[in-house]
Amino acid sequence: MGTSLYHGGVTFRVWAPFASSVFAAGTFNEWSDTANPFASEGNGYWSVDVPGAKIGDEYQFVIRNGDQVLWHKNPYASEVVNSSGNAIIHDPEFDWTGEDFVMPPRNELVIYEMHVGSFNDSPGGGPGTFDEVVPKLGYLRDLGINAIEIMPVLEFPMSFSWGYNPSNPFAVESALGGPQGLHRFVKAAHAQGIAVIMDVVYNHFGPGDLDLWRFDGWSDWNHNGGIYFYDNDRSHTPWGDTRPDYGRPEVRQYLRDNALFWLNKYRIDGLRFDSVSNIRSVNGRDLPDGWSLLQWINNEIRSTQSWKITIAEDLQNNESITKSTDEGGAGFGSQWDAGFVHPIRDAIIAQSDTDRNLDAVRDALYHRYNGNAEQRVIYTESHDEVANGHARVPEEIWPGNAGSWFSRKRSTLGATLVFTAPGIPMIFQGQEFLEDEYFRDSAPLDWAKLDSYPGINALYRDLIRLRRNWFNQTRGLRGQHVNVHHVNNADKVIAFHRWESGGPGDDVMVVANFANRSYDSYALGFPRAGYWRVRFNSDWQGYSSDFGNQLGYDTLAGDGSRDGMPFEANVGLGPYSVLILSQD
Repeated sequence: MGTSLYHGGVTFRVWAPFASSVFAAGTFNEWSDTANPFASEGNGYWSVDVPGAKIGDEYQFVIRNGDQVLWHKNPYASEVVNSSGNAIIHDPEFDWTGEDFVMPPRNELVIYEMHVGSFNDSPGGGPGTFDEVVPKLGYLRDLGINAIEIMPVLEFPMSFSWGYNPSNPFAVESALGGPQGLHRFVKAAHAQGIAVIMDVVYNHFGPGDLDLWRFDGWSDWNHNGGIYFYDNDRSHTPWGDTRPDYGRPEVRQYLRDNALFWLNKYRIDGLRFDSVSNIRSVNGRDLPDGWSLLQWINNEIRSTQSWKITIAEDLQNNESITKSTDEGGAGFGSQWDAGFVHPIRDAIIAQSDTDRNLDAVRDALYHRYNGNAEQRVIYTESHDEVANGHARVPEEIWPGNAGSWFSRKRSTLGATLVFTAPGIPMIFQGQEFLEDEYFRDSAPLDWAKLDSYPGINALYRDLIRLRRNWFNQTRGLRGQHVNVHHVNNADKVIAFHRWESGGPGDDVMVVANFANRSYDSYALGFPRAGYWRVRFNSDWQGYSSDFGNQLGYDTLAGDGSRDGMPFEANVGLGPYSVLILSQD
C-alpha cells in the first residue's frame, strides 16, 4: 500500500472503493490532474506506476466521484509538508549501521515519559525537536533511564500539540523534525542503551486537518465520515466523531500496518496504545471488532518481535487487557495501572496525616494483573495526571508553594514507592527535578530547576539505580514478590518485604513513614536474621539541606517474631521518609 520505489520511478496504490477515477498529481508531472491515471484492480484498490517520480517530490491523489474532484494525500504517506500540505515521496529504509541495541528485560525497565516538543525547548518560536532531545540523552542514561516513552509524534495540525489528534497517521510530525529527525533520535537513544516506546492513537483520528474524512467522496445519512469511519452511532468519541471502523477489513489492515510500520521501519521498541477503552467499547457497549483488532496486532508483534512491549492505557483495572489472546485477552504486555496511581497520589497529597489511608497504599502495592507485576506500569505523574484539572504532585501538595519542605518530602515519598513496588516504574519529564508547572505543549521544561534541586535529582538517580540493582545489593526490587507485613494506620508507617529468589543481596526491606514525626527506634519484623544495611534514606541532608538527616542506621535482626516475620529489629525513621535496607 501507499508508495513503492522502483528503479526510475514510483508505484502508488490506494484504497478508494467509491471513486470513479484516481490520478497522481505532483512535481513529477507539473501537478497535472490527468497525466497519471490509476488502474482499477476491481476490488476497490487502484494503482499506477509513475516513471520519473522520485524521493523528495511532493504529490497528492486526485479522486473523482461523480461531480466531486477531491485532492487528498496518500493515507500511507510517511512524510508530509505539514498536516494541510502535500505528501512527499519518502523512503523509510533508514541507515542502521552499527546498531546493536538489545531491549532491557521487562523487570529492569525504567520508563521516562517525554513530550518531544517541550522537553528541551526554548521559550518562544516553534516546539522543540528530536535533534534537541539528543544532547540530553546522556543525562537520562546517567539518571538510570533505559526506556523513553514519547507522546504521539504522528503528524498533527499546527505545530504545538500533545499529539493525540493525528491527521496523517504514518507521517512523523514535521515541526518536530520529520522522519529523519525520528530516525536520528531512535538511533542516538539506542546508542545510549535507551529503548524508545511510542504512543499511537487508534481510538480516533484528527479531527482537524483529517485527510481521511470522506476520502473517496462517499458518505451517507448514517456514515458522515466515509469509508474509514464507523457509522454515526459508533463513530462518536470524546475527541470527535472519528472512530475508525474496526470491522472493515481495509481499515483493520491500515491500523495493523501502522503499528508494524513504527516497529519495523523506525526500530521502535514498543507501542503504548492511547485510550484502549475507546477501542474496545463505545458508550458503555462492547465493540468486538475493536477487541479482535487489538488481539490481531498484539499477536502479530508477539509472533515476530516478542521482545518488544505493547502497553495499554485503559485505566479500568481490567485483567483481560493483559491476558493472553489464547485465553481471550487482548494480549498487551502491560498496562498503565489506575490501581496504583490514584491511591498513592491520594495518600501523599492529603493535607492531614490522619487522612492518609495506608490500607489503600497496601492494596496498591499488592495490585497486579493475572498474577504478574510486569503487567502494570506504575507512576505518580503522567501527562494526564499533571494536567486536565490536575497538577504536578508537589504543586498538589501545597498549591503555590511546590518547592516547600512538605512538597519535596511527600512527592519523593511517592516516588520511592514507584521504584520499590512491584511493576514497571515510570516518571514524567521534569519530575526528577521537581518541575511544578502543569503540563502544556507550549511550555518548555524549566531546566533551571535541575540546578535549584540537584539533591532531588540525586534522590531519583539513587532510587533508579537501586531499582535496577546496579550495585548487586537490591535484586529483590526487580522481582515479583511482595509481602506488606506491617501496616500501622494509627502512626502512618508501612513496611514491606521485596524479593526475587531471596537471600543476601536479594531480600529488600522498605519502610515508609507517611506522618510528620520521627522515630529514633521503630520496631519491625524482618524476614532474615543478621545485619541489614541502609541502602537509601530519603531524609538524608544530601538530598536537601533542610531534610532532618534522621539517622537510618544499619540494624541487627534477631530472634523475636513480629508482624508475622520470624525476626525483628529497630530502625530510625524521619518524617515523610523511606528507608531501603538489604543484606550483604
